[in-house]
Amino acid sequence: MELRHLRAFVAVARFGTVTEAASALGLAPASVSEQVRRLEGSLGVALFTRTSRGMRPTEAGARLLDRAQTLLDHADEVRRAVTGARQRVRVGALEMLAATRLPSVVRRLAERRPDIDLEISSLPRNVLLAELATGGVDAGLLLDSGLRVGALGFPAPPDLEHLDEAEVALVMVAAPGHADRTLLVTSPECSARLAVERTVGREVPRRELPSVATVREWARQGLGMALLPDFVVEADLASGALVALDVAAPTLALRLVWTRGREEPLRDVLYALSA
Repeated sequence: MELRHLRAFVAVARFGTVTEAASALGLAPASVSEQVRRLEGSLGVALFTRTSRGMRPTEAGARLLDRAQTLLDHADEVRRAVTGARQRVRVGALEMLAATRLPSVVRRLAERRPDIDLEISSLPRNVLLAELATGGVDAGLLLDSGLRVGALGFPAPPDLEHLDEAEVALVMVAAPGHADRTLLVTSPECSARLAVERTVGREVPRRELPSVATVREWARQGLGMALLPDFVVEADLASGALVALDVAAPTLALRLVWTRGREEPLRDVLYALSA
């Protein structure tokens, strides 16, 4: 087996098509197809079931996929040890988590592993999960509920591991003396919006806004009420810029997610994220 063949295999398995895998790898589709064929030839087994809707790993392909990323991670570790190159780890997070939670992670990781370059991406949840599935990011932070990733009501890749770091209370807030009963909401892809739909009846009028930050500011300006995570509005509640309304709301989990089998190369980053 050659590393380039394994990289092509992993990309096709994650993207589901040769074309998308080739685009991610910066190669021609014919080159990716040839590398997968050579890998299948060297192993003497079919690694994919080819259908009109794409390529799905066979049973043998699934077994290889569980181990292929570990081999590639180990090869990268050897390369860094020989060349002195720095490890680069990509972490994605929802906008509000990137703003409030990741600064402390960056500080902890810099103290523990100054040789790691941490790349932060602020991503909507659906993009974050897609990037995890395709290797665009190594780990992510999001808000969810239940015992599995996606239990809040969104689709998630099947091969994600997770660790719940903290409970996050949702608080219905408004400006003092507010009169506008419009519910300010984020896009349907936002975890807070999913929680809103579970909490507030459809009879309450809604105004959709582009971000949590915008929703918070509009609520501060008296233009409606909003259901937001407690850490987003903590300072406003303390200062009196917002007041909490008596509305029962579900509790969410701050969830750290990563692709199964990546624990070893990500150990220090996952520790910094979960500390």
